[in-house]
Amino acid sequence: MKKMLQKEKVPLLPPLLDEKDLAILKLLQQNARITVREISDAIHLSTTPVHERIKRMEDAGVIKQYATLLDHSKVKRGLMVICYVSLRQHNKTAGAKFIKAIMEMDEVMECYNISGDFDFMLKVLVENMDAYYDFHVNRLSEAENIGNVQSVFVMGIVKQTHVLV
Repeated sequence: MKKMLQKEKVPLLPPLLDEKDLAILKLLQQNARITVREISDAIHLSTTPVHERIKRMEDAGVIKQYATLLDHSKVKRGLMVICYVSLRQHNKTAGAKFIKAIMEMDEVMECYNISGDFDFMLKVLVENMDAYYDFHVNRLSEAENIGNVQSVFVMGIVKQTHVLV
């Protein structure tokens, strides 16, 4: 009986985003420290509805987090390497173990499960070539079930953005 009285938690559906929501998101992506007042002035809406819209988009997971983007070369992470990794075994357990190992490697900034000749693509940031060698030999290659690793060294960044709308 008690179970019947409890209201089931239904996951929030993503809200339908209108032009004002998209304008808010664009401003927040350009500067996450922008104030609600500055947003309201820019989109011609009072502060209360702007605050409510932001809260709604946060609650629905449209806005995942606020972050500070760093220049990797100025924080001793000047070498960027894209690593393509294939696993020897392709099953749920093997994949989960690899993902768990990757999650513990601070050098790995991003990890994507991909299709094609490789299973994963990693974006790795380290200080220099010696640090990458150490990472490759002593960390990545030691992960269970590694089949093949191909490293591609980034020579320069042509475009890098986090702006979606």
